[in-house]
Amino acid sequence: MKVRVTLCFFLTIILCSFSNPAIKSYQKLDDGVLVTLEKKSEGDPQYVKLKVVADNIVQVIASPANEFKDAQSLMVLEGNKANVQWDLKERGKSLVLNTKALKVVVDANTGAVTFYDKNGNIIVQEEDGKQQDFSPVQLLGEEKSYKLNRTFKADDGEAFYGLGQHQTGLMNYRGWQVDLTQYNSVAVVPFLVSSKNYGILWDNNSITKFGDVRPYQELSKLKLYTKDQKPGALTATYAFDPKAGKDPIVRQEKEINYEFLEQQDDFPEGYTLEGGTVTWEGYIESDETGEHHFTMPGSGYIKVWIDNELLLDKWREAWNPGQSVFAQDLKKGVKHPFKIEWNPDGGQSFIALRYLSPLSPQEKNTFAFASEAGDEINYYFVYGQNIDEVVSGYRTLTGSAQIMPKWAMGFWQSRERYKTQKELMNTVKEFRKRHIPLDNIVQDWSYWEEDQWGSQEFDKSRFPDPEGMIKELHEKYHAHFMISTWPKFYKGIEAYKRFDEKGLLYKTSINEGIRDWIGKGYVSTFYDAFNPEGRKMFWNLLDEKLYKLGVDAWWQDASEPDILSNSSIEHRKALMNPTYLGSAEKYFNAYVLMHNKGIYEGQRSTNPNDRVFILTRSAFAGLQHYGAATWSGDIAATFQEMGRQIPAGLNFSMSGLPYWTTDIGGFFVENKYDRPDPKGDALEEWRELETRWYQYGTFTPLYRSHGQYPYREVFNIAPEDHKAYQSIVYYNKLRYRLMPYIYTLTGQVYHNDYTIMRALVMDFGQDKNVQNIGDQFMFGPSLLVSPVYERNATKRKMYLPAGTGWYNLYEGTYQQGGQHIEADAPYERMPLFVKEGSILPFGPEIEYTSEKPADTITLYVYGGRDASFNLYEDENTNYNYEKGKYATIPITYNEASKKLTIGKREGEFEGMLKNRTFNVIYVNPNKPKELQFESKPDQVIKYAGKSKSVKLK
Repeated sequence: MKVRVTLCFFLTIILCSFSNPAIKSYQKLDDGVLVTLEKKSEGDPQYVKLKVVADNIVQVIASPANEFKDAQSLMVLEGNKANVQWDLKERGKSLVLNTKALKVVVDANTGAVTFYDKNGNIIVQEEDGKQQDFSPVQLLGEEKSYKLNRTFKADDGEAFYGLGQHQTGLMNYRGWQVDLTQYNSVAVVPFLVSSKNYGILWDNNSITKFGDVRPYQELSKLKLYTKDQKPGALTATYAFDPKAGKDPIVRQEKEINYEFLEQQDDFPEGYTLEGGTVTWEGYIESDETGEHHFTMPGSGYIKVWIDNELLLDKWREAWNPGQSVFAQDLKKGVKHPFKIEWNPDGGQSFIALRYLSPLSPQEKNTFAFASEAGDEINYYFVYGQNIDEVVSGYRTLTGSAQIMPKWAMGFWQSRERYKTQKELMNTVKEFRKRHIPLDNIVQDWSYWEEDQWGSQEFDKSRFPDPEGMIKELHEKYHAHFMISTWPKFYKGIEAYKRFDEKGLLYKTSINEGIRDWIGKGYVSTFYDAFNPEGRKMFWNLLDEKLYKLGVDAWWQDASEPDILSNSSIEHRKALMNPTYLGSAEKYFNAYVLMHNKGIYEGQRSTNPNDRVFILTRSAFAGLQHYGAATWSGDIAATFQEMGRQIPAGLNFSMSGLPYWTTDIGGFFVENKYDRPDPKGDALEEWRELETRWYQYGTFTPLYRSHGQYPYREVFNIAPEDHKAYQSIVYYNKLRYRLMPYIYTLTGQVYHNDYTIMRALVMDFGQDKNVQNIGDQFMFGPSLLVSPVYERNATKRKMYLPAGTGWYNLYEGTYQQGGQHIEADAPYERMPLFVKEGSILPFGPEIEYTSEKPADTITLYVYGGRDASFNLYEDENTNYNYEKGKYATIPITYNEASKKLTIGKREGEFEGMLKNRTFNVIYVNPNKPKELQFESKPDQVIKYAGKSKSVKLK
């Protein structure tokens, strides 16, 4: 359906006409206003529509055509029709739309939209005339569309977050370009969050860039010189494997561009990467002075120097390049020494380097969204008093995030991969034998017969009784079972034929005969998840082959979709063309959303009782509404990569998606760790890396170990008497002790739109020192987490945010905030601090989340200021909480009176624990207490649901 706006139509509905050349007329609608603009150029909008969604949410749509296309949003749910009071006024020749929280002005001269708070302060405004908003493009077939661009002005000191998961190590994206393209290890969520407490949800499904959206330039745009200072190019030296006995190939090169499979043939004739090294060296000269930004996708071992300063030193597995960015000041007309050393570390590897020239002073105070394809510019402005309210506004638009089943908040053990039923079962048995807590065991890919990918059927020779296996896991070992199911089908298998008969498969890879890496290589493709019939058929396949066996949860790998890894972006779009909805250019980023939506809706229709749980390798706006979490992809097992995970996870969480995790320990390892078994220093480095990652992983929303060999189970990492083993088990048990706290946070995700893993700017936004801190975070309201991601570290420099005091969790000692400290970080421990004015509930020691209810809770009360905690409980695995079946117990502490009150329980549910004991331990600045669950409590409270108060001393 299209809504056509014609001159005849306007003659009947115009409320006011302007003589101004920008705003011609406007129409007041039931939910906003439609503004007609005088187009000054072909790329300008003809119409702008403001729609009031809530007091703090306004949608802006701009169209260059004489019609608005009434296309349904994939990310924004229908039915957001709140009863909002608003009014529309003329101010001069501009229009002003007022709600209780916002004033939105459409400028008479430019048509640009500016957002003000209720006090008249500018929050953010569009910048008009920077460049063309709409540039026509031709898509698949005869379909016409536009490249879109919308630029905004930024305040001095404003910081930008969110946008999904990007692993460049950046926390604050101000001044940088963020490439919103789905990729293994990149998860796209086009939701921006500002330190000024607003958000912009960019409702577009195509590949998008944010921030500095200028195209990256090839190195050839700089003046290049060889290592002996001859102009025109760099000196490139391609050295062979020393065993080959060949002289290096030396040539001059202007560009470094081996980013995709398509460029692998561009290496010098006769050169092979296996065992070789490549060096580019010489000098670079810019015609501008200032900070230049560089982007480098790459794999293998890479080092980059400019001005003899090492700017990048990274390893990434050869088959899965990762993105790096770095900056360097260059002076106009000056030759800067330049060098890259690259060890591809494999027979096929990838590297490229491009740059952006310095931003002008005006450009430094702007940011933009630029999308490849769309019919209209469409975004939602969300405002709040804090970032939590902004995230809540995002979920108002895109849907609430469910409460994950309680078992999913426990520990998951995974491996790439358990090859037999016996291997998997023996792993669970060993956990139970050693009394190490475990809730979920995960079966990764290739449990099927080699040539049956997509069948969703177990290979009976290796998994003789999957139904019996799952039953034994449930009934004897109290463990849950997750399984990997790709949206991929081998050509010719039965499932392929069923989908193909109905035209539900992408056929380009079939027609091109592209083979994967398994055995002899098999031709395959993915199904079209944009087709509702395809989604239904995919769920029916899972239901028929797996869900009926008792599978508890779904692991959706390669959901970008990754039809052919490392192919160029243009080829990746061709591989999913056409989609049910239109060209892949328009819908490229949204595949993961539709794929997981189908599984969620399918399981809920089949079994409305059990909570859906999905783990997927990508993300998109709205994914949180479909029982899905995301992990950070096939990352490298290095300390540096671990450090990059922290800001990646924080920005992902600030994007409105609350459930996130990594492969604890990293997925792929360097040769020194696994060829053959690690020994000596390599073994100890491996153990330390695992230990530090397990410590960090304990305080991510989902606690999950996964990776390739060496095996990731704690008893395969180190023996019991090793400090690595002891530390990993310590934090595992601490996670389970914290389950009353953690599950309460999970409840708040649904009931209060809460975020579990919290960048410091969320809770301490007034402290400007926290804006760029990406390696510390709050886990819930009370715990300050500072992971250690450097080898041999025994100290960790960190910041204690201002405005509150902080207690060392382990010792109970107190320090004031607003200072940088060097915290103790021995091998066995990571720095953990508790915010002053916190209440931390610890449950009993358990080996799985449903072992027993928390009938005795050790309640640590950290004084110094008032504190509160609202303990949440429900039925753990079903959706009855949506019907009000849950209970809360309010717990408060008053600093002035030193009174602790455990309030009246509110609500009830089946199986609710009606009586319990609270063992209270009181900590204050003058009375440190170690974290000891068996120590004598200061007060013991027998609780039966009625309010009780005690005075703490």
